Amino acid sequence: MPQKPTIARLKRYGKTFELSVDPDKALAYKKGSISDVDEVLHSDSIFTDAKKGERPSEAELKKVFATTDQRKIADLIIREGEIQHTAEHRAQEKEQRKRKLITMIHTQAVDPKTGYPHPPERIEAALEQGKIHLDDHRPVEQQFDEIIKKLRPIIPIHIEQKQLVVIIPAEFAGKMYSVIHSSGRVLKEDWLSNGNWSVKLELPAGLVSEFIDKMNSLTHGEVIVEMEKK
Repeated sequence: MPQKPTIARLKRYGKTFELSVDPDKALAYKKGSISDVDEVLHSDSIFTDAKKGERPSEAELKKVFATTDQRKIADLIIREGEIQHTAEHRAQEKEQRKRKLITMIHTQAVDPKTGYPHPPERIEAALEQGKIHLDDHRPVEQQFDEIIKKLRPIIPIHIEQKQLVVIIPAEFAGKMYSVIHSSGRVLKEDWLSNGNWSVKLELPAGLVSEFIDKMNSLTHGEVIVEMEKK
């Protein structure tokens, strides 16, 4: 079912430029899974205020974007701008994030009394009972430990933690900083004499395999990940 159109908005040089887009396709375009900008657009008209129907002049477009080509400008607005979500779309995203959290808890945590995972229904009930909600502005993974702490007074829950030593080549260190810090708890970090970045990281055992795959993908296999011996 097609999504209701929403606004993609980019501010440059004190001016605002807007487009009417499909919210799902616009987000997919930003991520690179859709390459044709025409698939995203509900209208190729560019506005300074879409609600009022106000449009920029060709001179304004040329000054800000160095082109008057509507497709090239649309590409920039969608890729670099903000996508407004409809209420329906925000609700869908919120539910998807909640389902992701429940799946993560179910697959990574166990009831220490039985050694078995809690059923998803029990996890969802505990979240509701404790009025525990995700922060929509942070990755689910980054909030995982916080959620587990809040759940412990409600249901018995245990997650095995693993400690890893990750050595990232210098050329990848800059773009990997936020990835590392959002993946687990950083226990120690050092810059080695060759410029590489060494990080000791603690994260749930169930996330280790996914984490290593992600590190290899982002560094083209040049990362070194070793399990810390206790």
